[in-house]
Amino acid sequence: MAIRWAHQKAADERCVAVDVVIENADSTLFVTPQGIIEDLGRNGFKVIGKPMWQIDASLIEEVLGRSDFLEKVECVKAQNGRLLVRVTQLIPVARVFDGDDSYYVNRNGKRMTATANYHADVPVVQGHFTLQYPVTRLLPMIEYVERDSLLSALVGMISVRDSNNIFVVPTIYGHIVNMGDASGYDKKFAKLQLFYRKVMPSMGWENYDTISVKWHGQVVATRRTKAVKVDVPYDASDDEPDLDLQTIAVDDDNHTLAAEKAKSQPIPKRQ
Repeated sequence: MAIRWAHQKAADERCVAVDVVIENADSTLFVTPQGIIEDLGRNGFKVIGKPMWQIDASLIEEVLGRSDFLEKVECVKAQNGRLLVRVTQLIPVARVFDGDDSYYVNRNGKRMTATANYHADVPVVQGHFTLQYPVTRLLPMIEYVERDSLLSALVGMISVRDSNNIFVVPTIYGHIVNMGDASGYDKKFAKLQLFYRKVMPSMGWENYDTISVKWHGQVVATRRTKAVKVDVPYDASDDEPDLDLQTIAVDDDNHTLAAEKAKSQPIPKRQ
């Protein structure tokens, strides 16, 4: 009899409140509990006063999860007629400028339209991305830069012309860096830092307009005073098997400059 009464009470229990918890509310807040409740109403979830057994918690998770602003949603029927909704705001890892369009992306590539009401201090990427070439292709490189304080201070923006011509725009004014494709970025950045230490101080920080590290075993720099050379189409078969930091070739009016093996020196700052 007691069990039957308990089941009947549970069946008659109605929703009396919706409790919203924002898990990462310590970050910049662009989602509010009231906003989540209003989203429930706009999506047809009139839950207050409704029998708890008629509330589809899984459907609520699915619908709210489509929001650009949310990364994760969990809906639980709690005791005493309360509906608990836990949400995690989208955590942007990069901001993309694609023509007139601008949006943030998280680690999974989910987009959130950029608005004047919210700004995140994240790496900036410029380019056009598609299902065939999504921005997530660049995230390992971006995360590698962000983990390195020196590189994080050096890289101002990443600009993508195509999948084989990814450019780094340094905060050191005067040149851009062609990384080639998104592979082997750790070795490419190592070559670039070696070039900065061993070549730029003697040749001048504004002597080159483009520095290319897209090929294994060499750095090719184009002088500012000459017409910009046409890039050789990248082909992985052209790559040498291993990086040789002892021979860095610099294209300088048909002369070749060999940089000796790098010593442990910091990258000089532009005066």
